[in-house]
Amino acid sequence: MKISFLIHNAYGIGGTISTTFNLAHALAERHEVEIVSVNRHRDTTAFTLDPRIRLRPLIDLRQEKDHPLFGQPSKAFPRAEYRYGQYNALTDQRIAAFLAGTDADVAIGTRAGLNVHLALQAPDRTVRVGQEHLTVESHPPALRRVLRRAYRRLDGLTTVTDADAAAYRRTMRLPGVRVEALPNSVPDPSLPPADGNARVVVAAGRLVRVKRYDLLIEAFAKVAAERPDWQLRIYGRGEEHDRLRRLVDELALHNNVFLMGAAAPMEAEWVKGSIAAATSSFEPFGMTIVEAMRCGLPVVSTDCPHGPAEIIRPGEDGRLVPVGDRDALAAALLDLVRDDGLRRRMGRTALDNSRRYAPGPVVARAEALFEELTAARTAGRPAAPATGAALALGPRGYAARDTLDAAARTLLKTVRKAKRR
Repeated sequence: MKISFLIHNAYGIGGTISTTFNLAHALAERHEVEIVSVNRHRDTTAFTLDPRIRLRPLIDLRQEKDHPLFGQPSKAFPRAEYRYGQYNALTDQRIAAFLAGTDADVAIGTRAGLNVHLALQAPDRTVRVGQEHLTVESHPPALRRVLRRAYRRLDGLTTVTDADAAAYRRTMRLPGVRVEALPNSVPDPSLPPADGNARVVVAAGRLVRVKRYDLLIEAFAKVAAERPDWQLRIYGRGEEHDRLRRLVDELALHNNVFLMGAAAPMEAEWVKGSIAAATSSFEPFGMTIVEAMRCGLPVVSTDCPHGPAEIIRPGEDGRLVPVGDRDALAAALLDLVRDDGLRRRMGRTALDNSRRYAPGPVVARAEALFEELTAARTAGRPAAPATGAALALGPRGYAARDTLDAAARTLLKTVRKAKRR
């Protein structure tokens, strides 16, 4: 089949871009795949692209900012979507023209605003799949209202966690739409895994407030006080850089904590460490957690909604600590710093457990979904399973909590009906 991804800007650096490339590479083994980038701002992509995949930009920002439509506001892209300011009448025109002329069997949107375009403008012959890399709760109410109407025209909607799939089914009321969790995949590492000997903790991601690198630096101060031969390396760029630099200076950690800048891909940096850290107050999935585990690192992470609890198996391949708890974070790091054997065992288990996020298992799920949606559209029947079997979730983390909450509400309704009788 022919599969087309519609993405905001394939030439940048970010989790959505890397996961789209990963999935596209794996699908290209058996299918015709293209990536359609709404915007382009430089000659080459930051991530390596498989030569079998066609990359097609719709707008070149280096040449078309003077186009008369560029300065006019978008009427199709949702105003409440985070990226609205980067969309305009020209993007409306180019996206609509691409979708009207696509010969893809399956078209996949990669963010909420593009999913709206896809839902409303893709031809009936094409299976429409929206991807959500954020969570339903993270969207503002005004955007959720738009999505609730538009998403009913999709064939399928994928989320990166079971918990968010459950939340979409429960709150968005999308009759006939197949809602499934499809986690991000990480390719098989090309380098030997970390051996657990390096005295280095590694973290990676955008330097923004939600990642709470300030908390990590403060917690690492306790590690450095006991084990001054250990380092913390933080990879990424962002608005928090200067504030984090000042914090490092205030805590006199300039010999222990290093802001390394961006690195893509990160594999060569993960394997130089022995422990990975993730300290977000909110994480839709946790791509860096999987990347680190696939390189043989145990991960100490905050137990934030939704991803970490579905990825990490506490005590086996990492640790989960309460969000914002600096002391618990420091204690968990020190447990692994002090115990070489524990650190190495957890690293080996992380390597084994993370294989479920290899391209093979994830792509098999994606292909099965696309084939089922295609068959449903051809037969003219609803894409969503009629039995509600898709509500079955894993037993861990926020997904389990959401399932229990839903079950409790159902039981309460049953009891109330019985009382009324």
